[in-house]
Amino acid sequence: MPTEASAFDPSPYSFSRATLKAAVFLSQRFFLCPRVSQRGPGDILLPKGTRGHTSPEGDAYYIPGLPKGTPELLLSAYYLCTHNPFSPYMSQIARLILIPLAIGMLPLFTNAQDATLKTLRTETERSIKKEPDTSKKAWRRGGVYGINVSQGSLSNWAAGGDDFSLSVNSLLSLYAFYKKDKHSWDNTFDFNIGYVNTTSLGGRKNDDRFDFLSKYGQALNPKLNLTVLANLRSQLFKGYTYPNNVKTFSSAFMAPGYLLTSLGLDFKPKKNLSIFISPVTARWVIVRDTALANKGLYGVTPGKKSNLEFGAFATVNYMKEINKHVTYKSRLDLFSNYRHNPKNIDIFMSNILNAKLGKVLSVSWSLDFIYDDDVRLFGKNQRSAALQVKSLVGLGFLVRF
Repeated sequence: MPTEASAFDPSPYSFSRATLKAAVFLSQRFFLCPRVSQRGPGDILLPKGTRGHTSPEGDAYYIPGLPKGTPELLLSAYYLCTHNPFSPYMSQIARLILIPLAIGMLPLFTNAQDATLKTLRTETERSIKKEPDTSKKAWRRGGVYGINVSQGSLSNWAAGGDDFSLSVNSLLSLYAFYKKDKHSWDNTFDFNIGYVNTTSLGGRKNDDRFDFLSKYGQALNPKLNLTVLANLRSQLFKGYTYPNNVKTFSSAFMAPGYLLTSLGLDFKPKKNLSIFISPVTARWVIVRDTALANKGLYGVTPGKKSNLEFGAFATVNYMKEINKHVTYKSRLDLFSNYRHNPKNIDIFMSNILNAKLGKVLSVSWSLDFIYDDDVRLFGKNQRSAALQVKSLVGLGFLVRF
């Protein structure tokens, strides 16, 4: 026969199912309350082998007024509050906590409300299916930052060399691409800076360039855009050449600086390849430094600080993520001045190859070519144009974002 326990008087307590579930979970874990079940109205059936109960079939406790179909969580609460042979003082503590919960929840578990509770439980426990996002992001942004450092020192080295050398090179490359409907807007920014110091030569920079390129296009077809382009390219710090080991001031911020605007067609056969061609281009060559402007360097009239050129322009931009560790970025600019020696085409080409060796460790190689017929700082008399080549290889840190 079931053991009869004291009946509870229902009271107007109201608790959420989540609150009751949490309370009974704590009781089962910390108050040694077993998981229980129910055979019929008013009884609580303990599992076989419950500590403190020897009946192999389990013991039953009867609580008057307990409806059939009472959930297991609430059955555990009733059992814990009426009879707990394992830890009496825990039972007293549990009474203070769980009796109000059990009494308050009793009216909710009548047969009339059973369907509502099942529906509520189904709605609560049902996994929420996220609707697929069919909209494409209009913006794509990202970039890389890298820094390479090398240092060497010699002491009593018979093979010769500088007693001390230090080289630091850093690059920052950013991009922001926008595309929505027929409109596209591509923006890139590159900044390179390098410094080298040796015992024999002292300190000098070996790299200094910033370049901002912006293109806005309206699609004529999926691969061809009518595009307006703007480009600004210069350096930040003073630069020097060293003919015959003589330090000679040759450049500075916006001396020279190149500002270019162009209207043309932008062909994008692939997502990572862009070919822009324009027969209508204006390019300003700017020399802000008075000393350099007075020499008439970089194609400006002596004494003037800028020169406006009209011509044809083409640029090819290619960006490739070869794999998750290796990326390659290349750009080629070609400009022909209609007014002055149009056959002498100005060339600017940059290449950057980055290979990550770990989370931040990387190897990088940059290779740049520049030919400008108006830059005549080379040759025996420093009055000739020449192909400028810069190659830098380094091991350092690289972060993508």
